[in-house]
Amino acid sequence: MPSLAQRGFAEWLGTAFLLAAVVGSGIMAEKLAGGNGAVALLCNTLPTGAILVVLILIFGPISGAHFNPAVSAAFAMRGELPWPIAALYIAMQVTGGIAGVWAAHLMFELPLWQFSATVRSGGGQLFAEGIATFGLLLTILGCVARAPSAVPYAVGLYITSAYWFTASTSFANPAVTVARSLSDTFAGIAPAGVLAFIAAQLVGMLAAVVVSGWLWRRTTKPA
Repeated sequence: MPSLAQRGFAEWLGTAFLLAAVVGSGIMAEKLAGGNGAVALLCNTLPTGAILVVLILIFGPISGAHFNPAVSAAFAMRGELPWPIAALYIAMQVTGGIAGVWAAHLMFELPLWQFSATVRSGGGQLFAEGIATFGLLLTILGCVARAPSAVPYAVGLYITSAYWFTASTSFANPAVTVARSLSDTFAGIAPAGVLAFIAAQLVGMLAAVVVSGWLWRRTTKPA
């Protein structure tokens, strides 16, 4: 059984790598796409989906590979993760995400500390974040209930798809949202939009907990 320190560090390191991939691939995409937004988004999408599969495979046996406060909170609400551990996970995810953004900046020789100027607001984008998070949590909880070994691939494929079918490009993660506000690059979000995005994500998470509990009823309590 991994220690609490190992579990917390796995959440920190995994989220750091996730954000390094999201922001780093966005920077690279913007450099190489020649102004073609669709190509840039595709080049940002594929590495994000791919790294999620890898990270969940390697860190899943240690911490569960949440990398997302909405996921940790959902498992705590379901009684499958103690709230104090969920709080630790969330702190590690937020700080790890910020570290990952800074690592991307350093790799591309950009200023370490910056704020995004990319405005992401409006009812459509907020609704999209609620849908994106609802779908992500439903994917995770459904796989956990019926096909646990499929979680890494299902999550990677879901995020790859949701980048394109949601108006917000599917942040679906409060830690990712906070971290991306600290990068004035392709993947950024202006700080003014962060709280609204997180609120929409939490609504989507709550809906997924309710719906998953109805669809995949547990007959026994978790150990």
